[in-house]
Amino acid sequence: MEITMETNSSLETTVERIAAAASLLEQAMQRLSERQQESELTIGRISATVEAAMEERLQAAEAKIAQLEAGIAETIPIDGQSRRKTLPAGMVSMLAKQGVTVESLEAGALDAALTGLSLEQRIAVKSQLLRAGMLA
Repeated sequence: MEITMETNSSLETTVERIAAAASLLEQAMQRLSERQQESELTIGRISATVEAAMEERLQAAEAKIAQLEAGIAETIPIDGQSRRKTLPAGMVSMLAKQGVTVESLEAGALDAALTGLSLEQRIAVKSQLLRAGMLA
């Protein structure tokens, strides 16, 4: 009988130890589960922040592209011909000698400034201005 009591006592001790270990495992699993949920929430917030930042950057890039495309559309004429937006340096200096600046270019002032030139020179100046898009 002593052997069975010792065996029962040792089995009870073992069962108690196993029950305590199972309880500790359950607590550990609960803590791990809570940490996992916290991690998922943190990851969700981080990814939402990153997505919002990337969305803003994408919108800014698309706006910049649209702005650049609009700028290109303004500089390239629709009829397919390339037009200069500047005058040759010689033309600018010749006009400056006559008292006409590119900023103050008006039809009356241009005609008055070109009166001292020959007919061919006046035609050349006006055709350069037309190509540059400065005369309509």
